[in-house]
Amino acid sequence: MLSPHEIAALVLVCEESKPRDLDMADIEALLAHQLITLEPMDSGLSEPRVTVQGHALLKSLGVIRTPTRRGTLSALR
Repeated sequence: MLSPHEIAALVLVCEESKPRDLDMADIEALLAHQLITLEPMDSGLSEPRVTVQGHALLKSLGVIRTPTRRGTLSALR
């Protein structure tokens, strides 16, 4: 089970192109649960990216909104 702090870190990774000030323990927990990956960059550093499983969790929590057929946004249930 994820802590609220780990869920918040997952939201930050999802919403920000370059999330900063993330706690390494949270990153390690998200990696262990396969909710994020670390993608290598040209600079030699790695950036966290949300996996399919991470997106599924965020959708189940109502964090991610997806377009409906009519093109409006609707929270998933």
